This record gives sequence, C-alpha cells and structure tokens, in this order.
Amino acid sequence: MPLGFPFEIGSKLTGRWRYISLSRQIGGYCWGWLAAGLAFLVISQATRAEPIELGGRRELFTDDRLVEKQQNVDWRLCKPQDRGEVLAFDKPWEGAFAGYATVIPHDGKLSLYYRGLPVAGKDESDVEVTCYAESTDGVRWTKPELGLFEVDGSKRNNVLLAHAAPNSHNFSPFLDSNPAASKEARFKALAVAHGVDQRGLVAYISADGIHWEKLREAPVIVGGALDSQNVAFWSEAEGKYVAYYRVYVDDVRSAARVTSGDFINWSEPELMSYSDTNSTTPSDHLYITQTQPYFRAPHLYVSTVGRFVPNRRVVTDEQAQEIGVHPSYFGDVSDVMFMSSRGGAVYDRKFTDALIKPGIGLSNWVSRTNFPALNVVPSGPDEMSLYVQAGYGQPTHHLRRYAMRTDGFAAISASRKGGEVTTKPLTFDGSDLSLNFSTSAAGDVRVEIQDADGKPLPGYSLDDAVELVGNDIDGIYRWKGTASVKELAGQVVRLRFVLRDAELYSFQFR
Repeated sequence: MPLGFPFEIGSKLTGRWRYISLSRQIGGYCWGWLAAGLAFLVISQATRAEPIELGGRRELFTDDRLVEKQQNVDWRLCKPQDRGEVLAFDKPWEGAFAGYATVIPHDGKLSLYYRGLPVAGKDESDVEVTCYAESTDGVRWTKPELGLFEVDGSKRNNVLLAHAAPNSHNFSPFLDSNPAASKEARFKALAVAHGVDQRGLVAYISADGIHWEKLREAPVIVGGALDSQNVAFWSEAEGKYVAYYRVYVDDVRSAARVTSGDFINWSEPELMSYSDTNSTTPSDHLYITQTQPYFRAPHLYVSTVGRFVPNRRVVTDEQAQEIGVHPSYFGDVSDVMFMSSRGGAVYDRKFTDALIKPGIGLSNWVSRTNFPALNVVPSGPDEMSLYVQAGYGQPTHHLRRYAMRTDGFAAISASRKGGEVTTKPLTFDGSDLSLNFSTSAAGDVRVEIQDADGKPLPGYSLDDAVELVGNDIDGIYRWKGTASVKELAGQVVRLRFVLRDAELYSFQFR
C-alpha cells in the first residue's frame, strides 16, 4: 500500500489494515509539514537582512534606518538659536534681492558667495553679479576689494563674477574633496545657462575660489526648471559627483538628482521621492534643497530646505509700505525645513515641521525671506552654524547666523520615566564608543551591547553599564571595568540605548 494512501479508500478497510493505512497517511502529512518547516527555516536564514556595516563612521538620529525597536522615546527636531545679523547686503551692487548664498570652510576661513541684485525684475540679466565675503570666526565678515570687475564705474568691489548673464543668477560653488581633483579645479560650481535648444547648468572651476573660468561653454546638465540654487558636491560615500536641481512635479517645486564621474558627463536625472508622501511629489514647495554631506558624517546628506508657501499673504498693503518691501514680494511666506538622504533618489522627511520659523516682525513674513545659505559649517568645538537671509525685498536685507549644537539636527529623547531604542544588527571598527548626549541632573544614559539575537554580551549588559551623566559632544562610554569594545569589533551586535531625562544626538565607534 503506497505512503499517504487516500483515507477514503483506507477507511473502507477494517481491523489492523485500517489502522496501518491511517498511520501511514498521518505519517505522510507529518513528513510534509516537517519538510515545509525546514524549507521555511532555510528561506528565513537566506533572507535575513545583512548586518549594517558601520565601520568607524558617526551616525546621527536624523532618520530611523538603524533602529529596530523603540519604547517611550520621542524623535525631536532640534531648533537652531538666532545669533543675530552678521552681514548686510548694503553695497549698491548687492541690495534687496541678493540671494542664493553658499558658505564654504577652507584654509582656516569661511568664504561666502552670493548673488548681488539691487533691483527687482532683472533676473538673469547683466545687472546680476556674484559677490564674495570672508570670515575667520563666522561672526565678523569682511568684503574684500577684489579688483576683478568694473561695476558702477569702479573695480573697488567684492564682485568675483560679472557680465556673464545668466550665470550670476544662481552661481553655486563647492570645494571639491575628490582626491583626484586637480589643483586648477579645486573649487567647482554650477550656474544656470542658456543652451542652444534648452536651459542647462554650466560648470565653472577655480584654483583659489576667487578667480573662476568655465570648464566648457556648453552646459554639462540640461533640462529642468533650474531657476533656483542648484547644488553639487563630491560624494565620498558614493565615489562620484552628485547634483540636485529644481524641477516641478504636479506643479509643486521639487528636485531631481544626477551623478557624474568627471563633472562633465552626467547621468539621466532621477526625480527625488519623499518618505512622508511615498511619491515624487513633495508635501511642500521646496524652493531650494541645500543638500550637502554633513561634515562629521559625509555618508549622510543633510538638507536645510527653503520651504515656500505660495499665495499665503500675512502682510497688508499698508504694512508693506511701512517696512519698505517691494510690492511684488509680500504675497507669499517661507521658512526653513530639514530633510536627509543616504544617497539615491529618496529624501527622508521624518520631521515635517519647521527647523527655523520666521522671526518676530513683519519683515520676516514676506516672499523669499528666511531662505538658508548652502552648508552648515563648524563654528566652535561644540557648535555649528547655519546662515539665513532676512528681510528679502527690503532695504534692510541681510544675513543672520543661527547656532546649533554639533550633530544637533535631531535627537532621540526620553522623559524621567525612561525610554529606550535598540538598533538593528550591525558591525563596527574601533576600540571605544563615543556618544553625543545630554542629561538632566537626575537623568542618565546607559548602553547595553547584545549579540545578533538580542542577548546581552557578558561584561556589556545593562547591569554592567555605568550611568553616563552630563552634557558632552564626545563622551566615552564605560562598562564596569572597561571602556574598550575592541574585542567586539567585527562581530555582529546590537546596541540598546536606555535613556532617562536625556537626549542622544549621535554615536560613533572610534
């Protein structure tokens, strides 16, 4: 009688044969279930996610890519502190419509680049120039007389690009960190240009960031709206140049991304998508994305976005006259938001509220004011700075500095009752664990290191963890008897962060 003999036939037998038939049938089903179970285990093991390889890089809590479990914690977007005006756009060639600023740290100083435009309605004309200022501390800025171009009958000015319409409309430079970059092209830039058949972005190069020349006459990137600040950089993580530029999707201001190995030949564009909408249409008009590699974690791109809210009018006609704003520039409002990306065509928008809200006073509630400069830059041992335009379209137009804690874009936070997060499986290189954290006088942070299955490792359990109390950008974590994690380097582990009345901004194995 064959194995798994049909029960209907077997049931017609009697006595011992009926019993044998039923037993064989049940045995057949058991073998089937066992085989299925073994197959499931094999597939489960095969499809288990590979551990995240941290190496020695710093990780921030701008997204939840590393987090697998969380309990009683909040994800908090940190708010920069207004430190006041640092530079007035007060030269005759700068004026009320100056904009699209970029700040670049290099050679012990900060270089500031921005459009000069004293009158409305002259976009992409020869009235526009590209201006330059510099600072050694990020607070006091000077405008050197470069003597390069004659403006208003004199070369005594801080203009580094003129008579190059429309390139000065949104000239956006960067310091090229590509190890293969030549000295003559240490700085690079993109600027809008009029191609033969369509608009595009033309490439500039410079050895010193002051004297610029076109890499070639023809645009290197074509297509897109491009009527905004279009940004590029060398990506250490991706090993290529990356550029983000303005496009419209469903009549909403959005962004596209292209990449290049040589800054001349670029890939086909990809529309960026957004985690909060799961689509290529953002939930807000993103006037400028200001995407940049974060200087302490270059694999992470941070985006200090200029959000634009069209047709939302706050200022009345009478109030507009009082503050002196141009009649065409108080029908909309704008502020600063935050996004991040780890490469590819996706922006993570875990935080959809404002990073910087418009300030007190009607002058902050007009069109295209509050737009951020490109790049968050270090400005102290525990501080970084973001620069924001204020008073656009007004005689008082200027640049303000906002101070932020180093790594302090966002944090995981827990109350006095306590909370915790556990990471996904990961590997690391290094001998100690550095935390950027803050606690109250009564709060603390504890760290447990687990194996891949979530079991505490001997010597690194929560019982072994020493309470970390204080406020530090670079606090070395300790367990009873040791601060070294060298013996765990290369192993697959999980980190369990337990917080009480505390915030955790970043961590790094060093």
